[in-house]
Amino acid sequence: MKPTIVHKTPKTLLNPASGYLTGYSHTLNPYTGCAFSCTYCYVREMPVAKFRGEPWGTWVDVKEGAASILAKELVKAKRKGRVTIFMSSSTDPYQPAEYNERLTRSLLEAMVAEQPDFLLVQTRSPLVTRDIDLLLRLKDRVRISVTVETDLEPVRRAFTPAAPPIAARLGALQRLTAAGLDTQAAISPVLPSSQRFAARLAEVVGRVCIDDFFMGDGSLGKRTERLGIRRIYEQLGLSDWYDREAYQRVVAELRHHFPEDRLFISQAGFLP
Repeated sequence: MKPTIVHKTPKTLLNPASGYLTGYSHTLNPYTGCAFSCTYCYVREMPVAKFRGEPWGTWVDVKEGAASILAKELVKAKRKGRVTIFMSSSTDPYQPAEYNERLTRSLLEAMVAEQPDFLLVQTRSPLVTRDIDLLLRLKDRVRISVTVETDLEPVRRAFTPAAPPIAARLGALQRLTAAGLDTQAAISPVLPSSQRFAARLAEVVGRVCIDDFFMGDGSLGKRTERLGIRRIYEQLGLSDWYDREAYQRVVAELRHHFPEDRLFISQAGFLP
């Protein structure tokens, strides 16, 4: 089912970064809501989702006129110091609405004209490759982080049925890397994977960050526990992966394929 699309005019685009993203000056979310509707998404437990009155994933707000607002805010923010932006912290900037709305692309155009000191683009969508031309114009100031939580498509479908398939994400990483852009694979959160996972990532990207519910949901795993996703692990017969130490088995495999200075754990991998 397609989400309900609502166009709204925001008052601001740049928000002060805090908590997990304290290494950034600002966060930037082109949309409110996310059609990918991942079962484990911590935003489900945040006010923006809980008090909407509609299930998460069934609605998306498009921020009209966002590029012109951002252009003005960038000028003001740069007068105060370094501007480092995390896009996005509570939505995917390349979710399906972006195909027609082209909102994220318009924001990149604004940032090409008035460049921040650093921009991290966080997505799980291969659509990001559409904007390689703009990303190259930000080349030394941008990193593209593509979420690849597992290499097992049945696991992906169980946890994130509306999200792009794994092969498409790996292909996107390969294209971005080949274009000369700074890229990373974000195993965030860690989902059950095969022993071949690390090797597959090493074939397409040179940097990887790994995170899990217990380190990355902002409440030591309590938000995730309230979402009830433990039952998905049980249904798959993979309950041993819902564990604070499960990420260590993936890290052990990653160390065979990535040097230590290209392998990051949790928050460190998302910092500028």
